[in-house]
Amino acid sequence: MTKEVSAGMNVIVDTGCANLASVKFAVERLGYQVTITDNIELIQQADKVILPGVGSAKHAMANINAKNLVSVLQKLTQPVLGFCLGMQLMTESSTEGNKSSTEGKSDGLVPCLNLIPTKVEPLKAQGNRLPHMGWNTLSQISDHPVLKGISEGDYFYFVHSFAAPISEYTIASCEYGSKFSAAIAKDNFIGCQFHPERSSALGSKIIQNFLELGPQELVNL
Repeated sequence: MTKEVSAGMNVIVDTGCANLASVKFAVERLGYQVTITDNIELIQQADKVILPGVGSAKHAMANINAKNLVSVLQKLTQPVLGFCLGMQLMTESSTEGNKSSTEGKSDGLVPCLNLIPTKVEPLKAQGNRLPHMGWNTLSQISDHPVLKGISEGDYFYFVHSFAAPISEYTIASCEYGSKFSAAIAKDNFIGCQFHPERSSALGSKIIQNFLELGPQELVNL
């Protein structure tokens, strides 16, 4: 049964380098309509905004700048959910630059959207293979509405070599050699380092929680 939601109510930001089709399918599978767009007015008018991402922060931020979306995204007041690289783009900066395959090294600092005051750094994998790819469990889950029904020990799907450290904005953590932020949030901005669209029923639960957020649920968190 498809919910009566107009196409402009939920949008996926077209960053030009994301797994857009799989994210769109994950939303539609829950019965919601969603539009993939880089149209400024549609993004501003949307009830919910999803910022997906696959690839490098440098490439994604270049695309976002070219589409004149930086200030648009920074001024959004409706709920915004970032997936994987999309989460990383919400931070102050990423050391990903021109990504290096050597653990702990990168070729440059990439200024990001500065929506959540933390920084993305090389994942301290302590000798584990990079990228961190596959299923891993969440821990230290906070009482955030987007994590409703999610418990410590639940598995989600990760693919990344860079991560945000544990901070006051961490709402769930994960461990791969060392602890890192599996999810972060500040005000209306929420980011998941894992891929909800690839994380089976629990990933769908997070997407549904986000799409069902009421206008006041993120106030005073």
